[in-house]
Amino acid sequence: MPRTLLLLALLMPVGAYAETLQIPISQQGVGELRLPQLGESQRAVLERFGLADEEHPSVGNPPITRWDYRDFSVYFEHTQVINSVRHHQPGATTQAKEPK
Repeated sequence: MPRTLLLLALLMPVGAYAETLQIPISQQGVGELRLPQLGESQRAVLERFGLADEEHPSVGNPPITRWDYRDFSVYFEHTQVINSVRHHQPGATTQAKEPK
């Protein structure tokens, strides 16, 4: 009987001891980078961040334009920011702090 219990204990799935790492969406990527905000003008973005690495031509009606910077992209409707998105940084993980 003790051998059977030992065998069952050894055969338990290893996944039962795994931890789940959860990173809230607002904490992904580098926190120091302040992205362009909704409603900012192209001129304000240009003054604050400089020339984009790549400017994509306008598409659709109303015209939507995308400017790509090294760490993020900015989407404009006409000349106003409608969204800013950080680029995925492979390997850039945030270490969870363990309680002391």
